[in-house]
Amino acid sequence: MNETIRVLIADDEPMIRYGVRAVLSTDPGLDVVAEAADGREAVELVRRHRPDVAVLDIRMPGTGGIEAAALIREAVPGTGVVMLTTFGEDDYILRALSGGATGFLVKSGAPEELIAGVRAVAEGAAYLSPKVAARVVAHLAGGGAGAAAGRRAAARERVAALTARERDVLAHLGAGLSNGQIARRLRVVEGTVKAHVSSILARLGVDNRAAAAVVAHEAGMSVPDGVPRGGVGELGS
Repeated sequence: MNETIRVLIADDEPMIRYGVRAVLSTDPGLDVVAEAADGREAVELVRRHRPDVAVLDIRMPGTGGIEAAALIREAVPGTGVVMLTTFGEDDYILRALSGGATGFLVKSGAPEELIAGVRAVAEGAAYLSPKVAARVVAHLAGGGAGAAAGRRAAARERVAALTARERDVLAHLGAGLSNGQIARRLRVVEGTVKAHVSSILARLGVDNRAAAAVVAHEAGMSVPDGVPRGGVGELGS
């Protein structure tokens, strides 16, 4: 993506906002156009500035990040949402998977993860930092080894219902690639990939790419050869 990516930051802690802005400012291709102290203000500023990506704290007073993500998805669907989380918020992450967010990062993560996540979501991909991905899967498998095995078998059964080409697309989607990147790797037009992704989401019964990436991991799908590891690419077994 050659054009500047316009970003909004929302967090009720000024120091966190300052830190996020400072990290993003190290990438000349990113431009922070607005800051908000809560979810309600974030939605208003997204409507006004229409940024490419909104980086939201998952928990804020009043209107939190999950509610704000859903409102942003409805009001300005062209704005991607990255959630910032802390440890112990697994239930919030699972709720956010169906609330419109496609990027999930922990506040204690490396600065380069924040930049990578914002860029991935701006390009239409899903991005779960390795720590978030591991926590989501561990939380889903929280019933013990038997429950984990059951979820793994169920995920493989769901993936087996896809066509061979849809499985290829899902593997690349799980590696954090956008539709355009998948199209180039598979040597098809982007519209074809978009149609496959829509079919995959419907067949898997999930709402977005991040949730599909979790299913790919549970099914044990590996990262395609040649895809740099990072983000949801770390979901491979």
